[in-house]
Amino acid sequence: MPPSLTSFTDDALIAFDNLADRAAGLVNPTVRLGVTGLSRSGKTVFISSLVHNLLNGGRLPLFEPVQSGRVSAVRLEPQPDDAVPRFQYEDHIRALVKERIWPDSTRAISELRITLDYQSASGWNRLFSPGRLSIDIVDYPGEWLLDLPLLGKDFRAFSDETLALAETGIRAELSSNWLAITENADIAAPADEMKARDLATAFADYLKACKSDERSLSTLPPGRFLLPGDLDGSPALTFAPLKLPAEGSAPKGSLWAMMERRYEAYKSVVIKPFFREHFARLDRQIVLVDALQAINRGPEAVQDLERALTDVLACFRPGNNSFFSSLLGRRIDRVLVAATKADHLHHESHDRLEALTRRLVERAVDRIGMAGAGIEVMAIASVRATREATVTRDGETLPVIVGTPMDKETIAGETFDGNRKTAVFPGDLPENPRWLFEALESDGAKVHLPDVNVVRFRPPELDETGGGIKLSVPHIRLDRAMQFLFGDRLA
Repeated sequence: MPPSLTSFTDDALIAFDNLADRAAGLVNPTVRLGVTGLSRSGKTVFISSLVHNLLNGGRLPLFEPVQSGRVSAVRLEPQPDDAVPRFQYEDHIRALVKERIWPDSTRAISELRITLDYQSASGWNRLFSPGRLSIDIVDYPGEWLLDLPLLGKDFRAFSDETLALAETGIRAELSSNWLAITENADIAAPADEMKARDLATAFADYLKACKSDERSLSTLPPGRFLLPGDLDGSPALTFAPLKLPAEGSAPKGSLWAMMERRYEAYKSVVIKPFFREHFARLDRQIVLVDALQAINRGPEAVQDLERALTDVLACFRPGNNSFFSSLLGRRIDRVLVAATKADHLHHESHDRLEALTRRLVERAVDRIGMAGAGIEVMAIASVRATREATVTRDGETLPVIVGTPMDKETIAGETFDGNRKTAVFPGDLPENPRWLFEALESDGAKVHLPDVNVVRFRPPELDETGGGIKLSVPHIRLDRAMQFLFGDRLA
């Protein structure tokens, strides 16, 4: 995060927090791993599967410390932050494994500590390392991350940008009611609580319509309008962008002055505490992306996802961590952008999904600079809900995926009951995504995106061992993600 977005006091508090973290880390080495993503990208499932596979000896051939036998014990421990809710791993994994339902999505911040005892691969390190690493997993909504750029924008910039975006593409239809109310608002009139509430409600309805499954748009700050939590109805969430004159300032006591004051309160009460207490203390970060859903929803959803990812990745504080540099401010030195739901495609298309996601984040990577944070992109499935097969149709062999569609899921006019399996042809992604993005930039409205069948499958039914113990959750490349995110800390 550029230093201009935080005050001297904020920087001092961040430095104090990092000093305390590093002092504790001398006794108990710890890496703080941030897990985020936009809605329905699978944050809860990712954390649950990662922890379950570590605790239960899952198949992790690409996670070197486990594959080489250097990890001797794995356990959950009490989290160090008493003021932060615990990630309810046990509830989520019960839903996945026993009930075969997807757990509830992330709606607030939570944390979980998992500790690994290991033997270092280096004899020198074995002399000085306690052979123990705690991973503090910090789960937070991606919508909160999209709020961070607001710290560098005043109310006028926020209003101008939000209104301009609302008048483009499908957003123009979704925002029509809110824009009509905004157009008729007398911003110089005395502040009126009911008028402010009407504007805020219409604005929030517009954001919710953009986020709906039918649209799947991604650039939707302020994030707490979608996930208000205990701030619901507070003045800090009762504001909206206004159509402002090119010059001038808000008249004292006016509706404009009220909205401006509440926007600044939102930054102070909501965004800055999240940034200082959580985001600025992260060491590593994974950003989960549901690129398939965006492709399924059309060109505008893809372009909006690219815009959101650019905003998200530009928030990170790239750079290499050292003990002394972290005293003043941590730098997230590894960022993984993971395209989820790879199990919805045949393995032949996994490389294509990865290439498409890499193209989605190219601009953000250019803005961050490769000399700072190490950025990796991969296609994963935190929980593999399907298996691959082939079918023959008209003498042609076609690759398919087989799974159990969720109850009331409809495929080609057929509605499923949540128990019967079926084979689905997943569709193909382009071998080279560049032509797709070049076409989107030239005339997105006329681009025909590849047909991808996005089916909601139930979690898999797990086999049991002879002792009646469920096997670990199957996945695709979860071990590769672990190796990138914290494998080096177990070297």
